[in-house]
Amino acid sequence: MSTNSTYYIPHKATWPVIGTVGLMTMLAGFANYLNGSSIGQPLMIVGLSIFIAMLVGWFTLQAKESESGMYNHEVGISYRHGMMWFIFSEIVFFAVFFGTLWYTRNLSVPWLGEGATKELLWPAFDAVWPTNGPGKVGGEFEPMGAWGLPFINTLLLLSSGVTCTWAHHGLLAKNRDQLIKGLLATVALGFLFVCFQAIEYHEAYTEMGLTLGSGVYGSTFFMLTGFHGFHVCVGAIILSVVLFRSTKGHFSPENHFAFEAAAWYWHFVDVVWLGLFIFVYLM
Repeated sequence: MSTNSTYYIPHKATWPVIGTVGLMTMLAGFANYLNGSSIGQPLMIVGLSIFIAMLVGWFTLQAKESESGMYNHEVGISYRHGMMWFIFSEIVFFAVFFGTLWYTRNLSVPWLGEGATKELLWPAFDAVWPTNGPGKVGGEFEPMGAWGLPFINTLLLLSSGVTCTWAHHGLLAKNRDQLIKGLLATVALGFLFVCFQAIEYHEAYTEMGLTLGSGVYGSTFFMLTGFHGFHVCVGAIILSVVLFRSTKGHFSPENHFAFEAAAWYWHFVDVVWLGLFIFVYLM
């Protein structure tokens, strides 16, 4: 336990081991599922259940330790450094996919359309983006427009960033009602974003012929937007936990790292979406 002059030394942790067991069980189940084994799906469900139990147990333990005053200022600094490095790793993660899109669209496709290369590889290749490859190997498809659901989703995420900041100001001002209302609005907007993205994907597959198999355009589109949608789900779940804790009276202007970390993550998700909207939908 920490004091004003000492650093908190964590006790022996078992939850990371349990989380690893859950992830490995899910991976084993997924591998068996891909190979047609009947045990694959049950293993995946068991692994997911173990992983969810780990999250609940670990989050509960961290909340109890934080609210009991076991963490001092130095622990808060280390938590913030850890969250900064985590977000940096996420930035690099998305930078790889943005780089792939840029390389494909701005370098690879024009090179393939040049005279000698085009004649040697595929004379009938049309080097115009969006493309699904020579001979339209991915079939006919319609590219996703920007001014329908994607634009609505942009407004939703921008609004959620405002409500999250409003909730933070409420916390700093010791206005718990504003904190809870702001978090509730942020979570609702986040899950609404995911619902609209699911509708967008359904239209892409059923009406536009746009799938993961639609050449390089389809693969980059779904990889970028899909991973972002997953991060929105994760962020909304984290904010839901923060909302639940807020209704229980947790957090104060002096001690609210969990809220702060969730807010950082959510604003990161917002910024990534703006990049996606510009580079995937508009360009």
